[in-house]
Amino acid sequence: MTIIHDPFALEVASAAMPGAQSTAPARPNLLRRLARDKAAAVAALFLASVSLMAIFAPFVAPYDPYFTDLAHAMQPPSAQHWAGTDTAGRDILSRLIYGARNTLMIGVVGVVVGGAFGGLLGILAAYFRWLDGWIMRTVDIMLAFPAILLGLAVAAIAGAGLRAVIVAVVVATIPDVARVARAAALGVMGQEFMEAGRAVGVSDFTLIWRYLVLNCISTIFVFLTLRFGQIILIGSALSFLGLGAQPPTAELGMMASQGRDFLFISEHIAIIPSVAIFLIVMAANILGDAFRDALDPRLQQ
Repeated sequence: MTIIHDPFALEVASAAMPGAQSTAPARPNLLRRLARDKAAAVAALFLASVSLMAIFAPFVAPYDPYFTDLAHAMQPPSAQHWAGTDTAGRDILSRLIYGARNTLMIGVVGVVVGGAFGGLLGILAAYFRWLDGWIMRTVDIMLAFPAILLGLAVAAIAGAGLRAVIVAVVVATIPDVARVARAAALGVMGQEFMEAGRAVGVSDFTLIWRYLVLNCISTIFVFLTLRFGQIILIGSALSFLGLGAQPPTAELGMMASQGRDFLFISEHIAIIPSVAIFLIVMAANILGDAFRDALDPRLQQ
């Protein structure tokens, strides 16, 4: 799905055809289209609330997430501890709020950094045909390594921790984004304004940045919104396996891993963090689907 924005190419078209006028339709109001989707509105509100609580965790969390109280370990949810306590007597709700900060950070860094590198590689492969083979074959090699296996390799080299998880999800995101960006850029490369720009001597940098990138950014953005939930799942899975955040750091995947040995004694220790991961990923997927529908030109009639 690529939306061609002719207004971005007005200068090129005007230089090639001085009397030409832009006839591109007005861009639809994205926020208005999203507001009509109740599921997307609820998902956006949920993600915004979780993000705000994670950012202001020191002011929102009812307890210190690292304070241990073995005398009150593995208590079920109560009026004092709404989500209960874990094996060390720490308040699970407070650790959820702090853990969401690390989990969301993994997702955001994976999307931003991996999306930037992958998008750049895909666009360069489409514009410079002599680079296409080299870049796409490298992408194919990267796709041959699952993110979990890549995380194991990074952890073996750099040691387990959040850094290893972030590197793993960034590298795992690059090849998928590169393929999507290349497909979108190839569609834009076939447009007349790109040929007109080359004909009047517009520099490669200008054509790539002002016309090719700006016409591919919506497609890449929609893909990254859909990818965000998958990145969180990958990061949580790596932490669940012990490759991510290390105790006592709060992270949702690690919290679920710490409670798996007590499923038949205090099931809330593992279930509550797992439900939190599920809700975040589901909200991200719903919002990604809404962005895709709102930016799809076939649905703008």
